[in-house]
Amino acid sequence: MFFNKNLSGKKQKPVDEVVENDQFYQKGVATVRGLLAPSALQIQADHLQIGGVLSTTIFVVAYPRFLSDNWFSPIINIDFPMDISMFIHPADTRDVLKNLKKSAAHVHSQISIEAESGKVSDPMLETAVENIETLRISLQQGTERFFRFGLYVTIYADEKNTLQRRKSEIEAILEAQLIYVKPAILRMEQGLASTIPLGNDRLNAGNNLNTAPLSTTFPFVSADLSSNEGILYGINRHNNSLILFDRFNMENANMVVFAKSGGGKSYFVKLEILRSLMLGVHVIVIDPESEYKHLCQTVGGTYIRISLGSNAHINPFELPRIPKDERPLDVFRNTIASLIGLLHIMLGSVTPEEDTVLERAIREAYAVRDISENSRFGSIPHSGYPTMADLYEVLRSMDGGDSLAKRLSKYTEGIFSGFLNNQTNIEINNQMVVFNIRDLEEELRPIAMYIVLQFIWNEMRSNMTRRIVAVDEAWVMMQNDDAAAFMFGIAKRCRKYYTGLTTITQDVTDFMTSRYGKPIVTNSSLQLLLRQSPASVDVIAETFFLTDHERFLLLESNVGEGILFAGPKHAAIKVIASYSEDQIITSDPRQLEEIARAKEELENEQA
Repeated sequence: MFFNKNLSGKKQKPVDEVVENDQFYQKGVATVRGLLAPSALQIQADHLQIGGVLSTTIFVVAYPRFLSDNWFSPIINIDFPMDISMFIHPADTRDVLKNLKKSAAHVHSQISIEAESGKVSDPMLETAVENIETLRISLQQGTERFFRFGLYVTIYADEKNTLQRRKSEIEAILEAQLIYVKPAILRMEQGLASTIPLGNDRLNAGNNLNTAPLSTTFPFVSADLSSNEGILYGINRHNNSLILFDRFNMENANMVVFAKSGGGKSYFVKLEILRSLMLGVHVIVIDPESEYKHLCQTVGGTYIRISLGSNAHINPFELPRIPKDERPLDVFRNTIASLIGLLHIMLGSVTPEEDTVLERAIREAYAVRDISENSRFGSIPHSGYPTMADLYEVLRSMDGGDSLAKRLSKYTEGIFSGFLNNQTNIEINNQMVVFNIRDLEEELRPIAMYIVLQFIWNEMRSNMTRRIVAVDEAWVMMQNDDAAAFMFGIAKRCRKYYTGLTTITQDVTDFMTSRYGKPIVTNSSLQLLLRQSPASVDVIAETFFLTDHERFLLLESNVGEGILFAGPKHAAIKVIASYSEDQIITSDPRQLEEIARAKEELENEQA
């Protein structure tokens, strides 16, 4: 036996005794494995008891002929504890081709035997031949590969009844898609070992799948559209997370909203407006159906009614205040170009020669009022600008302008004279402004929308602030090329002025058949597709490259449900408003009647 000495010469404990004491100490030290391991493990035929928790494992045994994208998301996003394992074992293509050749020969033989015996052809055998040949061609061309795929789910619960209920819930979700599962009877231990994160396929209960159906099992497909700022747009139907972001932080703040009548498009836009107002965003709305009146009055906005008998007027000849970064010459020429576009809508077909006459007449009308490209536009009062009557007089006196003057006369002397032939007498210095054009004739609506948009465009350029411009029933403007081109120009340029254009329409076909329809969509970072009609879903699917599953979702969605595209991401959305918000933005006639009745009763009580 050896002893150690220290510097003082005192004897130390024997080395063997020190080692023995250290080993005894280490036996009492808690290890990570010991801390993680359960106190006991009881193995039953159909479940395991792990400490105080019960578990059971199920595995997929059969798939349908076709698998849609995202079919596994309902299981991944289900709200109870479980472990999921996917094992993908690549197969040798040569061996698979040999087996497929044998299978094809066997099926062909069976078909021949049944044909010789006079039996009617079996559709299952014919389908099998078609599937085998298609797969053989894909494997030989290298466009597909073959795998053995095992999908296992271990479910946990504190009680057996709860465990059984959760298992039945998962089975019901999968069987609704013709995907069938079985419990790992008498193999629960291997099932647990296969689903804990060790990467061991102890259960070895897989199915043969090629690349295309296997790719549909990819679990991470639900987009996350949440950020730390902005407003709440709705609930993500994939994973019940919040869709929360600021549209002004994207490439541009433009949005298009497509839905059938009653799909909830106006409800969504009004909800976004109400929440944006709380963040200081300014809002201007072109309202063709008087749907925004209650919201505007509730928030203390300015409600402007444009009609033949209205006292509110906009003079399309009025020039904007010149922004600091723009030249008077450019502003003057842009206004003339916009006026020519407006006159095309008013007068109908215009020849190139008549276009030249119109341009000269517009310049002459400004010159009569001593306004040129060198004038200080911001200092000119409203009454200092020419009107349609001035243009009419100029055209009457010009060579080649007589025909144009006669066509223009109904807007200066006829029944439409009060609409266009007046000086501007409105201001839009409120946080929310609504232009209502419901009471205008159908013939005048595109003209009114054009004039109002031009007025808004001038305001955007003169007074830069965070602003949303919403154009409801935008398909009305898309019916005329000049109006559609003007709106497309705003969609392209409004980002420079800190503005987002919201284009809302229910007539998708009319909107998209315009040559400016698709460019407006592609120049919008946000696109919301709510419930669609079967007649328009094909146009929507082609424009937005929707899958069959997404087409079905749009056809079957309830009011306020659809798909929101935000840049490269998209997710199924459900629009939800609080009770107070709903009372302000609802368009349901029954609800509006109840609100009016309650308001009347309250006023009577106060009186």
